[in-house]
Amino acid sequence: MKFLFVHQNFPGQFLHIVRHLVAARQHEIVFISEANSNHINGVRKVPYAKPAPAAAEAHIAARELDGAVRRAEAAGRTAANLKHLGYEPDIIIGHHGWGEMLNLNDVWPKVPMLGYMEFYYQPYGVDVGFDPEFPTGTADFPRIRAKNAINHIALNLDGEGQCPTEWQRSTYPEWARERINLLWEGVDLDVCKPAPKVRRAPLTIGGMTVEPHKKLVTYVSRDLEPYRGFPLMMRAIPHILKARKDIKIVMVGGDGVSYGNLPAGGGTWRELMLREVGSGIDPARVVFPGRIPYDNYVTMLQRSDAHVYLTYPFVASWSLREALAAGCAIVASDCQTVREFITHDDNGLLTSFFDPPALSDAVVELIENADLSNRLRHNARQYAETRLAMADYLRAYDALIERMTGMTLPVAGSAPPAKRSRAKRKA
Repeated sequence: MKFLFVHQNFPGQFLHIVRHLVAARQHEIVFISEANSNHINGVRKVPYAKPAPAAAEAHIAARELDGAVRRAEAAGRTAANLKHLGYEPDIIIGHHGWGEMLNLNDVWPKVPMLGYMEFYYQPYGVDVGFDPEFPTGTADFPRIRAKNAINHIALNLDGEGQCPTEWQRSTYPEWARERINLLWEGVDLDVCKPAPKVRRAPLTIGGMTVEPHKKLVTYVSRDLEPYRGFPLMMRAIPHILKARKDIKIVMVGGDGVSYGNLPAGGGTWRELMLREVGSGIDPARVVFPGRIPYDNYVTMLQRSDAHVYLTYPFVASWSLREALAAGCAIVASDCQTVREFITHDDNGLLTSFFDPPALSDAVVELIENADLSNRLRHNARQYAETRLAMADYLRAYDALIERMTGMTLPVAGSAPPAKRSRAKRKA
């Protein structure tokens, strides 16, 4: 089959399915993206130039749509060039969030399109207004509603959607959900897995060494920001350090912003929180290594004595899935996003997003109660094997592709399949 993937940051959410298709050695895979240094053997990257930003005079509520249609135009021109060169994909798969796919039906009107639908924005009841410390005024509601312009255009294209969790799909209006397939994302269970021997050796990360007899508390976020509970974790750290002298803490994440905004007064959230609680944080026991290589990150999870995952009601992080697969003893914020993955006192502990002492108490309980920790670790891994197996995810992906294209995907090493007529697409 001929696949066209689209994501502004190759390979984005499509890393595993692309690798899976490459492994079959029977597909032609083209990927439209902004230029970057990422590379996968067997994939032909076709870059487009990053479009100019929205005009300064554009209304703030219209700027995201302006940027999206600019990307749609750039990606559409790139697609038209591919078509002129004779490339005719059997299916187009991409992320709708940045608008790149909005014009592709015009280039290939008869090609089925599967778009990643990640989140439907709402001015109240979900992430916005969840944290009273960082309120959103009603004056910003028009901008938040306007963020769904891309969602609405995408939902009116001739194609289908995919979403990685049931809760994320539930944020969409009821009329839209029948167009969005649930593709429960998986984890490489052979990479993210318990490794008892790691716990018997010293681990050095961020310039700090954690000896085998010390206790390691871990926290991970792409960026250290309120959406992922960074202020809550920082306020809990002095309590955790005071409770036990043998605890060391690693705070993985960058100083940018993936979601939300930087502090109103400037600087980073790390700088702001260190000004607030830094006097209670021993730099010999707490490190901020930034973003770390993936292998080091997995080893850190395997060594962790208590892993903290915090989030607003928003998109679930891959790190939550990976921590479950690694058999971490997890303390997580009690919200809808997390409850789809963690059942309290079964495969993790849930605690209030707004209670630093309660978070501290849960972390210390995991470290001091070996029976509880071992049970949660075992159940976390069992959950991952049951719900997060990469093979199950890829099988579901294959089945959806086959239904949409009317073609049979070969397994690795099989003979090329005969092409059948396309299945009728959903209207």
